[in-house]
Amino acid sequence: MLSLLTASQAQESIAKNLRTKRLGTGLTQAGLADRSGVSLPSLRRFEQSGNISLESLLKLLMTLNSLEQFVQSTEPISTEFSSIDDVLNDKKKKTPKKGWRK
Repeated sequence: MLSLLTASQAQESIAKNLRTKRLGTGLTQAGLADRSGVSLPSLRRFEQSGNISLESLLKLLMTLNSLEQFVQSTEPISTEFSSIDDVLNDKKKKTPKKGWRK
């Protein structure tokens, strides 16, 4: 699926959404940083520019009760079947263990 969203736009949107969620819970930046274990400068940089490590992002999501939703959003999309033959053929396909394209 083709996306018109760039990586920097996604970073900014995620930062904005988490800032809104933080404010909705009434937490200050210092409060969220303290509860999550993410340093205050890292949290400030994230809210301003969207730059953050994955580990710190996951800590923030956990503190804001959004970690499970984030993890679920990365799950593979299941295929919808149009016939019983599609179901039977799907069971024969194996999920690759490693990529083959560069």
